[in-house]
Amino acid sequence: MRKLILAAASIAAFNIAGSILVDQAGAQSPIVIKFSHVVAANTPKGLAAEKFKELAEKYTNGKVKVEVYPNSQLYKDKEELEALQLGAVQMLAPSNSKFGPIGVKEFEVFDLPYILPDLKTLRKVTDGPLGAKLLKLLEPKGMTGLAYWDNGFKQMSANKKLVAPADHKGLKFRIQSSKVLEAQFRSLGAVPQVMAFSEVYQALQTGVVDGQENTWSNIYTQKMNEVQKYVTETNHGYIGYVVVVNKKFWDGLPADVREQLDKAMKEATAYGNGQSAKENEDALAEIKKSGKSEIVKLTPEQDEAMRKAMMPVYKDVASRVGQPLIDEFLKETGRSPMN
Repeated sequence: MRKLILAAASIAAFNIAGSILVDQAGAQSPIVIKFSHVVAANTPKGLAAEKFKELAEKYTNGKVKVEVYPNSQLYKDKEELEALQLGAVQMLAPSNSKFGPIGVKEFEVFDLPYILPDLKTLRKVTDGPLGAKLLKLLEPKGMTGLAYWDNGFKQMSANKKLVAPADHKGLKFRIQSSKVLEAQFRSLGAVPQVMAFSEVYQALQTGVVDGQENTWSNIYTQKMNEVQKYVTETNHGYIGYVVVVNKKFWDGLPADVREQLDKAMKEATAYGNGQSAKENEDALAEIKKSGKSEIVKLTPEQDEAMRKAMMPVYKDVASRVGQPLIDEFLKETGRSPMN
């Protein structure tokens, strides 16, 4: 796979350089941005990517062409960041969890259970100095962080009703590659299994894993509710994305083009984040309507028990994520994970 990525990167670099040269000569050959992602086109991320394409091409008057590749058409979870770093694609929107395995462990702070109570609190982090500081950490890895995109809050699903920590014991749960998420499921006595997003439906269907955690929109668009009897409304964690672009490519763009792309990204971000809440609400309604999964609501006492069970995760991963960062994050939110 690495050889294929390298080959694609060489072709992409040649094409981009050619486009810029031709453009400087006065011709109309556009600069191509390949935007790859792993979810469906009708998810919050998919819709935001399409909006960025529309606005980028409009604001640059055709100087830029954005090609969006959804649903792991080009690369799976584990491949896409390497593809970006090598220049085989120019833009991605990986989940926060994906940066830990490449050495930017600080982004796993977003994976801590119950650290974000709501989207308003999230905005205080992503739109403030802490969010900007985190994006800067990506530059030594050959990428520039452009924006934070929402997916939403996660729910737990399985073929067993999950209302107490003990209900998770021994079950195999699919997770993204994140040491924080590993610790989270181990705190519940479950067995975490890292797996690409594109493989989750089949793994649930065949019993390779027993359950998973995801947002309503991801559960619905990937039809996970069709192979899971129960979905417990926990809102225990958050899935968000960081839009990143290959740094060398970005820095090499003409200043006026980069300025218009920045404008397009800001507007696409506002649009996509606005769509996120709606898409999750609509997906929940469709899941209820299908009747294939029972939606389980926790009582206040059950919710408190789940929170208590997962609190040791904060101590377990402090040395990895950084206790000062966790403290800064909690100070910024002004909330405790227990309420």
